[in-house]
Amino acid sequence: MIKTVSTNPYGDQKPGTSGLRKKVPVFQQKNYAENFIQSIFDSLEGFEGQTLVIGGDGRYYNREVIQKAIKMASANGFGRVLVGRGGILSTPAASNIIRKYKAFGGIVLSASHNPGGPTEDFGIKYNVSNGGPAPEKVTDAIFARTKTIDSYKIADVGDVNLDVEGSHQIENMTVTVIDPVADYAELMESLFDFAAIRKLIAGGFRVVFDAMSAVTGPYAKEIIERRLGAPKGSVMNFIPLPDFGGHHPDPNLVHARALYETMMAPDAPDFGAASDGDGDRNLIIGKGIFVTPSDSLAMLAANAHLAPGYAKGLAGIARSMPTSGAADRVAEKLGIGIYETPTGWKFFGNLLDEGLATICGEESAGTGSNHVREKDGLWAVLLWLNILAVRKESALDIARKHWATYGRNYYSRHDYEEVDTDAANGLISALRDKLAALPRKSFGALTVETADDFSYNDPVDKSVSKNQGIRVLFKGGSRVVYRLSGTGTSGATLRVYIERFEADPARHDLDTQAALADLIAVADEIAEIKTRTGRDQPSVIT
Repeated sequence: MIKTVSTNPYGDQKPGTSGLRKKVPVFQQKNYAENFIQSIFDSLEGFEGQTLVIGGDGRYYNREVIQKAIKMASANGFGRVLVGRGGILSTPAASNIIRKYKAFGGIVLSASHNPGGPTEDFGIKYNVSNGGPAPEKVTDAIFARTKTIDSYKIADVGDVNLDVEGSHQIENMTVTVIDPVADYAELMESLFDFAAIRKLIAGGFRVVFDAMSAVTGPYAKEIIERRLGAPKGSVMNFIPLPDFGGHHPDPNLVHARALYETMMAPDAPDFGAASDGDGDRNLIIGKGIFVTPSDSLAMLAANAHLAPGYAKGLAGIARSMPTSGAADRVAEKLGIGIYETPTGWKFFGNLLDEGLATICGEESAGTGSNHVREKDGLWAVLLWLNILAVRKESALDIARKHWATYGRNYYSRHDYEEVDTDAANGLISALRDKLAALPRKSFGALTVETADDFSYNDPVDKSVSKNQGIRVLFKGGSRVVYRLSGTGTSGATLRVYIERFEADPARHDLDTQAALADLIAVADEIAEIKTRTGRDQPSVIT
């Protein structure tokens, strides 16, 4: 029943920031998915008889690839597969399952916040035994194998019924279809004061959560409505759909605009939130205030001790380099470590495993803690609710008091999506050539203090990751960061991060884009964005 199938390598299977992402028709090419999955297995050692977790975000082509992965896991010698009912597992839930059941690793099928459908995006990534994304040494080995692969192994059996919980046997491997929500909900209940949140909601506090027709729907429905008592309908768009209802499941102010407008209305609910395609990102909007991801990280860290799971305090805070410095001032006041890493959750794994950091975050709407080894959208929402329940203040009041204490980092990200790849690479190359000449150069009232291409020296395994983003730092603490994203599937995405620190409370209520206007102009001037990309404005501003 085990077949060895001859195949030819594809030249485009290099994993990006979080796995291999391409359009669905690319994955539907003959042996394309099989090649990559076999390359994962060929790059690992010691998994004979071990447990593999498999699941995805329910997007188009999810079920088909899950069946392939199950049959190939059996043929390659795994002893057990745990797969979410319906093929569903949010990315943080998959991380939790790997950790709780001491699995060897997991295959997570998702393209995160990218759109889904027959011609849209799909992705495969491998998570290691700590529950986190494979580190670069593993993804490099996988890529190397994809370039030489000549065969793959697969069990010649029928498909597993993914819609009914229970166990099946394929050769010497057991396949167990599990409830995708139960273990995760139990973990959340162990971290947060559900009784306090239930009391808050029972007292009339109104919560609205937009699952964006993506994977978090079943999790939010169970936790927010059933366990915390929010009225039915508080969780919107809770059924995961293969095309996310035709929408872009990215929880930002463009793609979740309806939620933003609801929260800015005079009769707004008290708290609004959303999550993305695979459940690892979040959007936080209090009544009358959008809380930026960078600010959310800082505010969660400053108040985490109010939740039972973090009552003993934090060991440290980690943030990606493009994320604002707001969390740095919290760490300084708490007397704990602050770690600046490249973009990509895999860089937080060593810090969490070593006990150096407890809470981590990225400006791209990802926050999480040491409870799993992935960012976790619903976790961030529940921690916010826990803080609101204990402090008995609005999100707006909490934000204003935070800024009064720590100062405010005005911060924005400008995305230029689907830019011609050669043009984007040329822009970055030209920026690198300018770095040595930028220090001491003035642009109006702004003077460059330092400029570099960020390099990260991992304090745990001593690995070095170079070329992680170009930083231009100005006197007074303002900065601009440029990097090409590794999460897109067509063309290139240029991300430009603009930040200014403001200590004066009298200047904490400015419009963000107005507060950053001079920096935005200088960012374009230095990188020649309009000239090199042909774009007059960003695709998305967050």
